[in-house]
Amino acid sequence: MPHQPALDQPAATRQGEELPAEQLGAYLRAHIPGLEAPLTIEQFPGGFSNLTYLLRAGTHEMVLRRPPFGANIRGGHDMAREYRILSHLLPVYPKVPRPLLFCDDPAVLGAPFYVMARVTGVILRTQLPPGIAFGSDGMRPLCLTLINTLAELHAIDYTAAGLADIGKPTGYTARQVNGWAGRYRAARTDTLPALEHAAEWLSTHLPPEIPATLIHNDYKYDNVVLDPSDLARIIAVLDWEMATLGDPLTDVGTSLAYWMEPGDPAVLRSFGLSSQPGNLDRREWVTHYATQSGRDTANILFYFVYGLFKNAVIIQQIYARYQQGHTHDARFAGLGAMVAAYGQMAARAIAQGRIERLFE
Repeated sequence: MPHQPALDQPAATRQGEELPAEQLGAYLRAHIPGLEAPLTIEQFPGGFSNLTYLLRAGTHEMVLRRPPFGANIRGGHDMAREYRILSHLLPVYPKVPRPLLFCDDPAVLGAPFYVMARVTGVILRTQLPPGIAFGSDGMRPLCLTLINTLAELHAIDYTAAGLADIGKPTGYTARQVNGWAGRYRAARTDTLPALEHAAEWLSTHLPPEIPATLIHNDYKYDNVVLDPSDLARIIAVLDWEMATLGDPLTDVGTSLAYWMEPGDPAVLRSFGLSSQPGNLDRREWVTHYATQSGRDTANILFYFVYGLFKNAVIIQQIYARYQQGHTHDARFAGLGAMVAAYGQMAARAIAQGRIERLFE
């Protein structure tokens, strides 16, 4: 088993993102039975969207999620929706954290938030945790498990889970292409012809609609928790903020847009560990998913370019918020380079007509 530092660890709360411990503690003690000890708060350092904190009260360990400070809460970061999705998935899908409470009273934290039980395990972020050394023989089974778990997620009976109303599957992909193009225009800070071209290309290459599934919309290594005693086993899927009903191949495209190969731009390889030896390349990734899910992936180029463009827009929105002074997180200063690199990848994928080995 990995030693304790290998488990996902929080850090001190970033300046400007502190929570009022006494006020929050009083609220939690009033709503969670058996919670009596004083509350301590730390922050998980990963992620660029909703803020995630570790709360400790005696032997209780909980995770709190709230929108980023300065975000347009009405336009996204819907804590009530994410809490509801977790609550409905828990009885039918064991790989979700157990939700504990939701609060929409702005007097507590100034924004809606929810609290869930902590799932203790290993999360692979931009670097391997201390005490863990994955060779190619170790990464490969984990990579296959990651893909298998996404196929399992896409097979969830969302109607039986009571989630048939969380999205509008008909016309989903076309709406997403149009919506992300509009969001890019609204958040644009630099002129990037490659992304403009990607938006136009997507609008003229829409694939036929396929049956909808529950989709996660941000599925990657650092949104799954690994069993500390078996690192090829996923015990939880995190960050259901953008989950909805839609074309499952858009979910695959989003995952592929995070799945960097050794020759891809270094600024994007910093997202995670997919370029480490033992991981499948993107074409092999898709082939394995097709085998596990039984889905036709002939149009995967469209979905890959869609994922690249969508991820670029999400990062651009965060970067624009940073430039406007709504957050002072130093990690955000270099996000403009990531947006440009995503544009470069999209341009190469379109020109070469493939998803793998774009920079050979």
